[in-house]
Amino acid sequence: MKKVLLVLLASIAVVSCKKVADNEFIITGKAEGVKDGSEIYLNKQDSMGVVHVDTVKVKDGKFQMEGKLKNGPLLHFIQMKDVQGGFPFVLESGEIEIKINKDTLGKSKVSGTYSNDKLTEYTEAYTKIDKKMQAFQKANMSKWQEAVAKNDTVTRNVLIKENKKFQEEIKALSLNHIEKYPKSFISVYFLEQFSMQPDADIAKIKKLYEALDPELKKAKPAKNVLKNLKLIEAEKTKGPSVGAAAPDFTAPSPEGKPVSLKQSLGKLTLVDFWASWCGPCRKESPNVVALYNEFHPKGLNIISVSLDKEAAKWKEAIVADKLAWTHVSNLKYWQDPIAAQYNVKSIPAMFLLDENGVIIAKDLQGEALKTKVASILK
Repeated sequence: MKKVLLVLLASIAVVSCKKVADNEFIITGKAEGVKDGSEIYLNKQDSMGVVHVDTVKVKDGKFQMEGKLKNGPLLHFIQMKDVQGGFPFVLESGEIEIKINKDTLGKSKVSGTYSNDKLTEYTEAYTKIDKKMQAFQKANMSKWQEAVAKNDTVTRNVLIKENKKFQEEIKALSLNHIEKYPKSFISVYFLEQFSMQPDADIAKIKKLYEALDPELKKAKPAKNVLKNLKLIEAEKTKGPSVGAAAPDFTAPSPEGKPVSLKQSLGKLTLVDFWASWCGPCRKESPNVVALYNEFHPKGLNIISVSLDKEAAKWKEAIVADKLAWTHVSNLKYWQDPIAAQYNVKSIPAMFLLDENGVIIAKDLQGEALKTKVASILK
């Protein structure tokens, strides 16, 4: 009887320890200093924008969410009413603990599950690099502004090159995470981001994908990696190629006036596909601005085609990034007909045209683009 009782107690202990089933999650949150009744939002990002998932209210400095995973682990965000920004974490099976920073959501903490522990580890390393980059930018802000005012391309290029080192350090950190933690959802998330880049290293991405945990390959981002690689490979054989005439187009300017590619041609013309919501595009903006300032007097024109949905955000980004050239947009996001004409599947995407509108180069950025332009507009 005693043995039976011990076995029964042991069984109860095992059951009680496993509070969450394999396809379920529980989020236990602490929100110190947050008023009772304040709303906490659980959101996720998809191809069409932010999607609301759940809302709970804070009580006694705490909150809780629970549910079932429909499509495996996925990146989600905790957000609060009247508080800017959000806190990213991995919604995956298990007990997830989140400690809210009410003043700066981005400084909140997450723990409790494997991928979230690895996310915290990555974030700490990323923050160290980001602080160095911010310090560099702050220390050299006046030097940058002076170089822009004097059209000092040598100084600008030196600063851009130094700043790029931090970006490369972050890229290396992300790649190292993928290689070191093939079972972390963050690894497959990073791999998806790399597969979306126009200069994606297909061989490298395939190798990293093959090393992923089999369960992770079932996740949506992993499936997207394969889709993106197929698109990149198809891109090489589709769309206007170098040596072909660039498809003409007409679209509204920020002022609502129709502008055509034909009327925008210069001695050399850069057709630049971008969007205000595109992080890589915005990071590339200083390079394009420097290129325009240096070579526009020599005959370089730029016409930027935005894949934005909202006119206000599009116009704000033009002003904020000081993009002083021709702009057009149909405000149709990825359904933009011009993007379809040029078979643009990822942005930024750039096409360099000669004075007759013939494509002489494409998919060039940064120093590679500058070198090409400089070789023509000597």
